[in-house]
Amino acid sequence: MAKNNYRIKCSRYANRVIATILAFIMSLSVVFVVIDSIAPNATANTGARIRELREERGRLGREIEEVQARINDIEFDRLSQLAQKEVLDDRLELTWLQIEGITEAIELYEKLIIEQELEVRAAQNRENEQFEVYRNRVRSMEENGIITYLEILFDSTNFSDLLARWDFVNDIMRADERAYKDLIIAREETQAAEETLREIRADLEEEKVQLEHSESELYKQIEQANELIEELMSTLEGEEALHQQKVTESRRINAEIDRLIERQRREEEERRRREAARRAAEAANNSASSNNNPAVTGTGQLMWPMQGRVISEFGMRRGRMHLGIDIMAPVGTNIVAADSGRVVRTGYNAGGWGFFIMIDHGNGMRTTYGHLNCRGVVSTGQTVSRGQLIGFNGFSGNASANAPHLHFEVRVNGRDVNPRLHLP
Repeated sequence: MAKNNYRIKCSRYANRVIATILAFIMSLSVVFVVIDSIAPNATANTGARIRELREERGRLGREIEEVQARINDIEFDRLSQLAQKEVLDDRLELTWLQIEGITEAIELYEKLIIEQELEVRAAQNRENEQFEVYRNRVRSMEENGIITYLEILFDSTNFSDLLARWDFVNDIMRADERAYKDLIIAREETQAAEETLREIRADLEEEKVQLEHSESELYKQIEQANELIEELMSTLEGEEALHQQKVTESRRINAEIDRLIERQRREEEERRRREAARRAAEAANNSASSNNNPAVTGTGQLMWPMQGRVISEFGMRRGRMHLGIDIMAPVGTNIVAADSGRVVRTGYNAGGWGFFIMIDHGNGMRTTYGHLNCRGVVSTGQTVSRGQLIGFNGFSGNASANAPHLHFEVRVNGRDVNPRLHLP
């Protein structure tokens, strides 16, 4: 009797311990469920923020390229204007040299003209003097012509001497006339030379005026070039400041993206750690409740988990293996267990299934239901019957709101197979 009482007490104590352990494990499961429901949202928000920042970075990159293109154009214009200004400066310097040369030439011609004027005056004086000599000789011969002729006639010793005397008088007269005419020619040549010098000086004066006008125009062009260069420099400084601002903003966004990626990595590590802890808790839960929850074996013949249209089959799709079939239906459509079994896993997979449920049907067969609109209406460790409601259709995870669908997988003995092989 004592032994029986002891056994009863031990049995009751053991049951209490098991109940306490089960309650603790269930509480851990609830905690993990709550954490898992929060973590995907946080991860999703971080990912969305990273995508926004990357889009903003791309926009800034395009704007930076546009600003840089404008800077290059402005710099090209500035260099072109500088080159043009250098040409204008060279032309101005050459014009200065030409003006100096023409000024010196004008001064030289003025000196030559003065010298020619003096020569003209001297020639005129010599001409006047010779003319006066010639006129006096003619007047004297006219006044004393008879005596002179008689003197020449009577003073002659013979006829030959007379002729010689007569020729001599004529020679004197012709020499005086010739000298006078030569002086006139020399004076006229000197005056012509002076006139030529004056014409050359006038041409030089006109050329100097034209050069001075060109000099004035060059000054205006250089002033305009300087103003344009200053304007381009001001615009260039503004564009460079804008470029630096956008580059700084892009660097800030890069730093923010790196920070968020690091946070996302830590969150993923934390999620994996919690997932591992949750799995350990589920394993402990399954082990602790194995006496009260015997294994459930399905029929092996699956039913359609949801009414809808198959939009993607099992097999290769866009270069990747699609391990299930996609059944399209409105958001909120009922999803049922394809066969009886035990729920072995529930949770959220951000890069794939989204919210999902995994059921073990025994005999090595498991089914997975992905892209649910929420966690579902069953929990890990729960036994479900064929056709029992387990969740609702959605587009969580790697799915689009434009095509909400159920991703349905079948795995036999650890190998993915085509679900249609086990569907009616």
